[in-house]
Amino acid sequence: MEQLRIMSVFGTRPEAIKMAPLVKELAGRAEIASLCCVTAQHREMLDSVLEVFDLKPDWDLDIMTPQQTLSTITSKCLLGMDEAVDKLRPDMILVHGDTSTTFAGALSAFYHKVPVGHVEAGLRTYDKYSPYPEEMNRKLVTAIADLYFCPTENNRENLRREGVTEGVFVTGNTVIDALHTTVRPGCRFSTEILNALPYDSKKILLVTCHRRENYGQPMEDIMAALAHIARSHDGVELVYPVHLSPVVQACAKKHLGDIPNVHLIPPLAADEMHNLMARCFLVLTDSGGLQEEAPALGKPVLVLRRETERPEAVAAGTAKLAGVAYADIVSMAHQLITDPAAYAAMAHAVNPYGDGLACRRIADAILWHFGRGPRPGDFTA
Repeated sequence: MEQLRIMSVFGTRPEAIKMAPLVKELAGRAEIASLCCVTAQHREMLDSVLEVFDLKPDWDLDIMTPQQTLSTITSKCLLGMDEAVDKLRPDMILVHGDTSTTFAGALSAFYHKVPVGHVEAGLRTYDKYSPYPEEMNRKLVTAIADLYFCPTENNRENLRREGVTEGVFVTGNTVIDALHTTVRPGCRFSTEILNALPYDSKKILLVTCHRRENYGQPMEDIMAALAHIARSHDGVELVYPVHLSPVVQACAKKHLGDIPNVHLIPPLAADEMHNLMARCFLVLTDSGGLQEEAPALGKPVLVLRRETERPEAVAAGTAKLAGVAYADIVSMAHQLITDPAAYAAMAHAVNPYGDGLACRRIADAILWHFGRGPRPGDFTA
């Protein structure tokens, strides 16, 4: 029987981290020819992940340009995907999450009448401008997709409320699969600052902040809060791999650039980020992926956003919604730094996001869809 041609499409660092183990799982199935198409929506950060996971794309759109807009990203993805789909002839296209690449990849598949599998389906905030443009991207992909791979039962319930009940699977999140391959005892970092950090004697706070909806006053307040936290706690070291966005770079340097126990460093490769997270004390982030990764490593998370499409971590107690207000961020961080009981309650909570078998379930679901295997069981936390 001829192999199924399954093409995974992604273009940003977070997508690549979560799709890389799936691409490899599919490649290990005799029934499947695993194809990989990257848009390079984020060129440098994408390439570092491809290197970590030893992935060589079958097609590279290489769309990134300086000061690109959402419109240019989407239109260039669509145009580039035409040739990729025509040449690679996939039986199904897999897209991940909620980026502009995700939406354009799904729309291109629809234009070519190729079925779509949506990895990390069913996340919602129900505010179309927050996160922006992600909330609308994922809702639009829901309208196009044929298979829905939900990380949690809550995500499936979101889809059910929207009338989507066919082809829905609860798989866990593929990022947990990725962590199982990247976190290593005794990891040496390429950045010497990280090798020299006093992990045993100081509390390492890992920060990321880059969301578009936080641009402006919210980001000013977040950075000011981080500065206060660093200055008021001698026993902490704050490490911030700063996003390449000029807006983020400028704000971080303005508020944090002259504080001795704050380390502003370039973005990290996926494996180094995971290993730093495994050694840190606390994560403060507006990232979606870190809200899933940190609980798997027993690290409490303060979410630097007004809402989250990942309420499972908040419900489980592994994350708290700190928001973007200066006083709230300072207060919540202070409690976790100074109150061992409050910290332990978060650090020891159950991770709701997966058991490291999400990719296996997705591959099995694809084979089931094409009549080549049984329907897989769902992940339960």
